[in-house]
Amino acid sequence: MHVFIMVAGVFTGAHVWQETVARLVAAGSSAHAVPLTGVDPSRPATPTHVGLETHIEDVIAAIDAVDVTSGQEIVLVGHDYGIHPALGAADRRAERIARVVYLDCGMPQNGVPALAAVPDQALRARLAERAEAGRREGVLAPPASDEWERWGSTAGVGEAALERLTALAAPQPLGTLLQPLRLTGAVAAVPVTGVLCARNGASIDLVQRLVDFGDPALAVLTEPQVTFFELPTGHWPMLSCPAALTDVLLRAATGDGHRLRPAGDDAPVPAHLRPFPLDVPELPRDRQGHVDLYVPDGEGPRPAVVFVHGGPVPAGARPRPREWPTLVGYARLAAAEGMVGATLDHRLHDVGDYERAAADIAAGVELVRADARVDADRIALWFFSGSGLLTTDWLAQPPAWLRCLAASYPVLAPLPAWGLVGSRFQPARAVEQAGALPVVLLRAGRETPEIAATVAAFVTAADDCAARLEVVDVPDGHHGFETLDAPEKTVPALHHAMRSVCTHLTR
Repeated sequence: MHVFIMVAGVFTGAHVWQETVARLVAAGSSAHAVPLTGVDPSRPATPTHVGLETHIEDVIAAIDAVDVTSGQEIVLVGHDYGIHPALGAADRRAERIARVVYLDCGMPQNGVPALAAVPDQALRARLAERAEAGRREGVLAPPASDEWERWGSTAGVGEAALERLTALAAPQPLGTLLQPLRLTGAVAAVPVTGVLCARNGASIDLVQRLVDFGDPALAVLTEPQVTFFELPTGHWPMLSCPAALTDVLLRAATGDGHRLRPAGDDAPVPAHLRPFPLDVPELPRDRQGHVDLYVPDGEGPRPAVVFVHGGPVPAGARPRPREWPTLVGYARLAAAEGMVGATLDHRLHDVGDYERAAADIAAGVELVRADARVDADRIALWFFSGSGLLTTDWLAQPPAWLRCLAASYPVLAPLPAWGLVGSRFQPARAVEQAGALPVVLLRAGRETPEIAATVAAFVTAADDCAARLEVVDVPDGHHGFETLDAPEKTVPALHHAMRSVCTHLTR
């Protein structure tokens, strides 16, 4: 028999687990939601006396309350912030824990406070400044009913449930977010299950892609004791789909779930390293700093197309994105059309890196323009996937030398879990200022619903302001269609888009 010990996230107490607890008990398991000191009404406390260690002790007390001789296996479930006290407790009681379930949350590291996982980046920065100034006391006020999206997607949560969530929300003691998590490493031996909520921006496919990038830091996710489940809902599955969550937790307790494929020589070729679907000239690369140029033979200077990879991409990914077959293939295809093709690397390693990635791209474009073989007054930029947000600056203030902007299966608004609600990276707003700048958009017909919604909003905004938008549809295309879908379904669109870009550059 299993006993589930569940730890809630910020502002929420044991009450959010009510229906899940009832369903687990009905299925024959034991279940207990941990009341957290200073958050749950049953455990009032002065906020200045409450930190992460306080909540770790709360979870340890729940673990110790389980009779060692009962034969029950403890499954510790941490949601959102709750994974921090859950991990802290599991590290000190590793021999008692059968499995830790990460419910739509990050992977906390030793010495890092829960503040690092706060999705709202502006709020995170303000709290970090407060901590640096030594002001660690007080509380963080809970969200109003229309502010929960800043903490995660509310997809699937009904109006009544959202009202109850707001009514029962409690201020979060700042010490719980600012105090670093301390781990000895004992918890590393405990089996793990990750439950991802797709409507909040996470999916098994996305995590597999991150692993496929080859970052050694993510290899731990492919170990046999690590499993994954995915739920088609937002950040609060205990409110939006408690029955499905219960089923997943019961299966997780038995070691069931999806296992990720390790990266390496024996693994199938990951999507981002598969061949480009077109035969293109094998031009050598000319490396200039963080930019690679592919220059056709003949007299110059020539117009250039700069291809900007998506992300976030882990810092340890090898090969680097500018060397991926798709990016190189596009650059060589541009060269076959008489243009200079350029790929570049930028430091979009995390959703908090958009500012520095934007600076990297601007610097890379200037490197391209400064090359004597390039016509500095005829440049096109072509963005992919998560770099779609980085179109914002170029749309808002297009320089005279930018003759065209293109984007393939782009993300055109911050996703719910990215914490960028108030950021400047909002292409749908910027397109109103694009003026006569031509925009070529390759739209994947089988895009994920969350990304497709951002594209639809951008197209609507572009139509409303009469922007020069050309949409090239790939009806059966998936996100990353060049290497995922059959060439006959994608190649015509690739040719069409490239011809359009080249036409704008030479007109």
